[in-house]
Order: sequence, then C-alpha cells, then structure tokens
Amino acid sequence: MTRITVAKGDGIGPEIMDATLEIIKAAGAQLEIDEIEVGEKVYLSGNTSGIAPESWDIIRKNKVFLKAPITTPQGGGYKSLNVTTRKFLGLYSNVRPCMSLHPFVETKHPKMDIVIIRENEEDLYAGIEHQQTDEVVQCLKLISRPGCEKIIRYAFEYAKVYGRKKVTCFTKDNIMKQTDGLFHQVFDEIAAEYPEIENEHWIIDIGAAKMADTPEVFDVIVTLNLYGDVLSDVAAQIAGSVGLAGSANIGEECAMFEAIHGSAPRRAGQNVANPSGLLEGAVMMLNHIGQTEIAEKVQNAWLKTIEDGIHTYDIYKEGVSKQKVGTKEFAQAVIANLGQKPKLLKQVSYAKDAVLSLPKYEKKPAKNKELVGVDLFVHWNGTDPNELATKLESLNTENKNLMMITNRGIKVWPDGFKETYCTDHWRCRFKPTNGKLLHQNEIINLLSKALDAKIDVIKTENLYEFDGKPGYSLGQGQ
Repeated sequence: MTRITVAKGDGIGPEIMDATLEIIKAAGAQLEIDEIEVGEKVYLSGNTSGIAPESWDIIRKNKVFLKAPITTPQGGGYKSLNVTTRKFLGLYSNVRPCMSLHPFVETKHPKMDIVIIRENEEDLYAGIEHQQTDEVVQCLKLISRPGCEKIIRYAFEYAKVYGRKKVTCFTKDNIMKQTDGLFHQVFDEIAAEYPEIENEHWIIDIGAAKMADTPEVFDVIVTLNLYGDVLSDVAAQIAGSVGLAGSANIGEECAMFEAIHGSAPRRAGQNVANPSGLLEGAVMMLNHIGQTEIAEKVQNAWLKTIEDGIHTYDIYKEGVSKQKVGTKEFAQAVIANLGQKPKLLKQVSYAKDAVLSLPKYEKKPAKNKELVGVDLFVHWNGTDPNELATKLESLNTENKNLMMITNRGIKVWPDGFKETYCTDHWRCRFKPTNGKLLHQNEIINLLSKALDAKIDVIKTENLYEFDGKPGYSLGQGQ
C-alpha cells in the first residue's frame, strides 16, 4: 500500500481526477490518498503560490503527487505552481510519452511512438532577467553539469528499463557553445556507458523539423528545458491530441504526475472532458511506485477502449468512432475492459517492479581555474564603436588592454562593419598584455577608472580558463 497526495485542481480537474481514481482503484491499485487543495481558490485567498504550507508538508511526506490541471488567475503576481513545484521538490526530469493511436485517433503519423525527456529545473526557466539599458533586456541561461548528468542518465536508464533502442540528444551547440555545448559533451560521456543503446545528436531546429515530419525515426529524445517544453507539446499534438498525453516529473526524492493539458474551465461540470491525459499520468505513477502489473492492466484496458471506438467528444469522429461518451461513461468503459488487451494497437508489457538505477550526483574534482580577463558591459547611447573604444582605451594600463567590443554578440571593434546595427548595450573585453593572468584588484581598479571617466558600467563578467580551456564565448565575428 502506497500513500499518495492528490489534488483535484480546477475546471475539469475534479471530474477527470474522479474518473482516473475510479479506474485505477477498480484495477486493484494499492493506494492510500491524502487530498489537498491547490490552484485558483488558494490563489484567490491571497496565497500567490497557489498552495498552502501545510500542503507542501503532505506532498514532501508522501513523496508521490497526482495533480489535476489548475487555473492560475489572470493578472500579475501569481506564480506558476507547476514551475514552483518542479523547482522546490527537485523534479529534474519531465517525461512525456507521445504515441499515435492510428487509425482510431486521427494523425498523419501512424507509426509514432516517442518519449521526450526534458530537463526541468534549469535553462532559461531560471527566470533570471534584467534590464540595465534603455534598449536591451537580458535573460540568463543557466546550465549545470549536475543538471546535465542527471537528466541524460535518466534518459538512458529509461531506455534500458523500457526496452527502447535509441536515445537522441537535441541542442543548439553550434551557437551556444558553452551552455548547450556542455549538455552535448555530457551526453557523449554518458552514452559511452550504454553501448547497447544507440545514440545520436541533432541540432534542435532541423531535429524538430525532422520530428514533426518523420517522428518514427526517433525513440527517446533528451533535451534542455525550453526545447523540451516546445517539442513535447508539438509531439503530443501531431500524435493525435494534447488531451491524450500524460506527464511525469521525477526527482531524487519526490515525483509529480499530471496531464499536460490545462483546466478548460469552459468545459467544467458538463461530463464531457476526456480523462485520458491524467489517466496516462496515473499509469506512469503506478510504474514509478512499483505497481507495474496494475499499470499494465490499466494501460491495456484504455487502449482497448480507444480501439473499441468509445470516445469522448474531443477525439470522436464519424465513421471511425462508434460511441460518443462523457467522462463518467468513458471511465466505466475502461473499467469494463480491465483484463483485456487491444488487438490492433500495440499492447504494453511492463517489467515487474522495474526500477530505474539513478545514483545521486557526485561532485567532480575541481579544475585549475585561472582569471584571464574581464568583460565590462557598458550602457552608452552613441552609435560609433570607434568613439566608445577611444573612451575605453583611456582605461588601459601596462598590464591590461581593451581587446574587443561587441554589440548583441557581434564584434564591432576593432575592424567592425559600419552596416552592423548597434544598441546601447556594449560588451567591452579587457585582457592582460603578454598573456599574463589578471588579478581581482585590477578589475576593481578598472571599475574605479571607468567611474572617474563617467563610463556607465552596468555589470562585469570575469573570464576564466578551466584546465587551460576558455570558459567564455569568444564573440561572433572573430
């Protein structure tokens, strides 16, 4: 018997949660349930996070959270409960299976059967943004080695446990050589530990186009947070319907399971909503807690129901579907099919008590870190980089010189093009002369001289080498 936390959510949430729980209980799921309230009512009570402190305590105690969709009120100040939950509980892995149900659910991709494993905590979703000049805002992209190792190892372990043959990595490391480059590097390192599983890497733009056109060539896809967010919704839609997809969010201690669709308040209380997405999340939950026989029974019964043409309004189609049913009636049809298996759709078979082997991350030995320069970011309203360079060269000393100025990542001095459009946000690189190292106090002196020269330095970035390799971008146009 496993104790779990359940939140029925908003809109269609209570209806599809009731249907889901009825199905898995009828299948024999051994569960004890603690119900909490999250979402709109909690938000409107004055709690900007949408969840009460005592509810956090229950989730953390039980470790397993089955959540229906919620409604976030319109207006500013309300935090995304999904993002908050993923970060607070360390739910680093978002798992979204996307399988076509051809010919019973319309799709242009009848052979599609992929799993997208998305990093869940880092990347641009750190939400660290600044405006420091009139014309430019910035968002900090954070990628860590622990984050890369955990999600990539999860992808390979998932493939191993569920009999998948290939893991594909999607990045944009031809442009973001440090951040996406680290993800690709770690992918290659970990892939070498799984020689029995095929591995490959695609640049995200052409890879996404290939997935949308020929998804059957992919099996398991692992990628960074933003790319995974976009890809998983595209994959769910081209498989047949976003409303059919479930999602697992897995951490080292806790896990959350849900549908990927929203709360659809306009459909609430009408007994029309399709519970399939949340049911798919519940199947992943049952596998996670080791009740694999129940998960297998529920999944096959659901596939049999789809195959029988018993469909809710969202997937009902004349000539294919046989009966249009409501939420409750769909649940009863799945329950009636428990113990049966589909004949045309692919039956599922889960290894008994399959558990992913996921060791906790261990810190690596520190590298030799040397300070080799500094980038001063300057707010300046002029347009001629040569004029700015003249101002900045007054800061030169016998130990350090201005080496380069870039604007929006493009080198504009020295030897820039007059055609390059420049904003008011300039990156100005100073490095030691004769290949010497830079000292922290020299940066302080540089900033002091800039202040005296009335140069508006809005931030600095130290330039380091790690074991002799640059830990910074060189700048386009070099």
